[in-house]
Amino acid sequence: MKVSAFYRFFVIFLHPILTTMRIDIITVLPELLGSPFGYSIVQRAQKKGLAEVIVHDLRQFGKGNYRQIDDYGFGGDAGMILMVEPLYNIITSLQRERTYDEVIFLTPDGELFSQHLANRLSCLQNLILLCGHYKGIDHRIREHLITKEISIGDYVLSGGELAAAVLTDAIVRLLPGVLSDETSALSDSFQDGLLAPPIYSRPAEFNGWQVPQVLLSGNPKIIKAWQEEQAIERTKRLRPHLLPPDQ
Repeated sequence: MKVSAFYRFFVIFLHPILTTMRIDIITVLPELLGSPFGYSIVQRAQKKGLAEVIVHDLRQFGKGNYRQIDDYGFGGDAGMILMVEPLYNIITSLQRERTYDEVIFLTPDGELFSQHLANRLSCLQNLILLCGHYKGIDHRIREHLITKEISIGDYVLSGGELAAAVLTDAIVRLLPGVLSDETSALSDSFQDGLLAPPIYSRPAEFNGWQVPQVLLSGNPKIIKAWQEEQAIERTKRLRPHLLPPDQ
């Protein structure tokens, strides 16, 4: 199975010398993001000092006594829009503190998120993730401050918070030292453009169900060949669009 040569080099040699990855998330509903980042992999990464995830409440930059962040849009269409001024103020205030590699807007019409994109983003240092809400955001923010737009699928959510959680988890788990095995992320599904092969654990027989004998052979070369064969077969059956035309 082939993985991006740069990403393999980055995981094993380059990333350990870099500082903590920082992800700033801008949201209307910060409470939605407490649980995803308070447990499991993302929590472990933060405790180890490998990642820092900061959630910002957009309402702190709202206008007036009521902290207004949304308004009706021009043109008469139904639905509220996140206003340009609060978004501008919060993004530029963050940018005054540090340089960000990407300012990402989570939106259904963005680039479809993939493992390849997760790999690339994990090689960066500072990210801003902007969660959309209501009908969306004032387009001037997209034109002048957003550097990348990402979608996690061809469907619409109530807001970008869940998408931000998906991106954060997918990116942070790739940082060396987060997983127990430094290179285990290199064998995940999609890293080589294929689905992962079937996996088994002990016991070798349960309820009459057997682990394939090839995995018990102790021969790494034969096992590797079987895994690659299975990965291609599963991809061809379940995700044929991932394969080149000649396979």
